[in-house]
Amino acid sequence: LFTGLIFCSLVLGVSSQWYSFIGEAAQGAWDMYRAYSDMIEANYKDSDKYFHARGNYDAAQRGPGGAWAAKVISDARKRSQRVTDLFKYGDSGHGVEDPKADQAANEWGRSGKDPNYFRPPGLPD
Repeated sequence: LFTGLIFCSLVLGVSSQWYSFIGEAAQGAWDMYRAYSDMIEANYKDSDKYFHARGNYDAAQRGPGGAWAAKVISDARKRSQRVTDLFKYGDSGHGVEDPKADQAANEWGRSGKDPNYFRPPGLPD
């Protein structure tokens, strides 16, 4: 009976950690979606790095699940941008340097540093 009680408490403890991780990941994905939606709505010159940093920062503040979701979404966006670069080479926001700068902003935000570092002057709230 005692062994069964210990086993059940271990299983419940591990499963609750997984539920927590999944919840953090879902909330982090929502934070990333909200930041990208705000970026599109703002349509403000040179503000994309700020929104990358802010979305990653907000997601990472949720916990390990949120940080994981932010990394997965950021990496997927980076891979998709490589494909679109084939069709839009030379346009603003494309090419080799821009994805590197986006990833630097993503990592900056996930590390817990202030995303306002990338905020362009004059960007409305």
